[in-house]
Amino acid sequence: MPELPEVETTRRGVAPHVINQTLTSIVVRQPKMRWPVPVDVLQSLIGLAVNDVSRRGKYLFLETERGAIVIHLGMSGSLRVLTHYVEPGKHDHIDIGLASGACLRLTDPRRFGSVLWQPVGEELSLISSLGPEPLTDAFNADYLINRSQGRSVAIKQLVMNSHVVVGVGNIYANEALFMAGIDPRKPAGKVSKPKLTRLVAAIKKILSAAIEQGGTTLRDFVDSDGKPGYFAQSLSVYGRAGEPCLVCDKELTEVRMGQRSTVFCSRCQR
Repeated sequence: MPELPEVETTRRGVAPHVINQTLTSIVVRQPKMRWPVPVDVLQSLIGLAVNDVSRRGKYLFLETERGAIVIHLGMSGSLRVLTHYVEPGKHDHIDIGLASGACLRLTDPRRFGSVLWQPVGEELSLISSLGPEPLTDAFNADYLINRSQGRSVAIKQLVMNSHVVVGVGNIYANEALFMAGIDPRKPAGKVSKPKLTRLVAAIKKILSAAIEQGGTTLRDFVDSDGKPGYFAQSLSVYGRAGEPCLVCDKELTEVRMGQRSTVFCSRCQR
């Protein structure tokens, strides 16, 4: 599933090909995605220029003077820039034609992604309810301590809640909790303030590293599958269940939390 670093890498990959380009066509082959695609609104944008490509959480915004086309990649979606005609495949649902002759193509085999419209001066409820961006000053130790107080929910589930903080997906939550020395199952309200402070720093470090690493795949967004490489750095716990901890050699434990794999070291993480 594309997470914040992959979506940010996508933004950086497509932006140079889309910004300041006039929309010349919008072809919607499949309007039934997670929510109905606003086909009529999209068609009315032809002739407008894309002024910017921005991101909020895992949502991408193609911004025009009238508002923004809001794209979410769901569980299997990807964006790529085509500089020449390529016959659309079964899962190529939307093509956005540009004055340069290039095309921004959205592919989504499972159709859990979405394409929505946000007029100027308005904010979709999906966006307004999101928590702070993890790499901004708004996400800090005081904030996480405040959101954790009195909470019985597991700390891993708390930081993966997009209403608390956006973009901390399963891989990154596993890795950040290991770095901070916190048992992912521990109730958020029982995690000490020093450990929550370490967790904030770990989340920022892990996500920054993933985004930086994703930058090496920017070329993949042109005339390819549009999928950035996932966090390829050597992972400490994720995907290593049953293997020895890199710090203490104890066998790593795997449990299911929220239907997601959770791997941790029962000795290093308390």
